Amino acid sequence: MNFANTLTVARIVLIYIFMILAANADGEIGPGHYGPLILRIIAFVVALFAAFTDLADGYIARKYNQVTDFGKLMDPLADKIFMTATMLMVVEFELMPAWIVVVIISREFLVTGLRMLAVQKGEVIAADGWGKAKTFMQMIMIFIAGLSWLTLFNLRTDMVLGFKLWSIWSIYLWIIAAITVWSGMGYFVKYRHLYLGRMN
Repeated sequence: MNFANTLTVARIVLIYIFMILAANADGEIGPGHYGPLILRIIAFVVALFAAFTDLADGYIARKYNQVTDFGKLMDPLADKIFMTATMLMVVEFELMPAWIVVVIISREFLVTGLRMLAVQKGEVIAADGWGKAKTFMQMIMIFIAGLSWLTLFNLRTDMVLGFKLWSIWSIYLWIIAAITVWSGMGYFVKYRHLYLGRMN
C-alpha cells in the first residue's frame, strides 16, 4: 500500500477515533471540570488532522503518480464517512437539525449512483462549481460548530452586531441545504442522457 492510500485509510481510522472521543466528551465544563473540554479539544484536533489527510492524499497521489484503483474507491468513500460522522456529531451537539443531514446524505447517495452509472457508460462526472461550493460551505459549517462545541462562543445564546448568532446560523444552514439540493439537481439535469437516453 502506497503512502497516499495509507493516508486515506488513516483518515477512516481517525474518524472513528473522533467519534469515540466526541461521544465521551459530554459533561459540565468549568472550574474543576476540565475533563470534557480536554476530550473535546483532542477530538477537534483529530478531526482537523483527518481533514488535512483528505487534502494530502489526493495531492500526493497525483504528484508522485500513486493513483490506484484502491484510492479511487476509498478516497471518496472516506470523504463521505468523514462528512457524515462529523455532521451526525453536530446534530448530537444540538447545533443542527437532523433533516439537514438527511438531505445532504441523500444527495450524496444519489449523485454517487449517477457517477457509477456514468462510469458504466464510459463517462466521468467531474465536480462542478455548485458541488465545490456545497462542500466548502459544509466544511465551514462543521468548523464553526466545532468551535462552538469547544465553548469559544455559544451559537445558541451569543449576539453579533445586535443579531442573535443562532438566527444567523440557522439561515446559513438553510443556505447549505438549498445549495446541496440545487447542486444535486444540476447533475441530474446536465447528465439526464445517462438515465433517459440520448434525445434527438
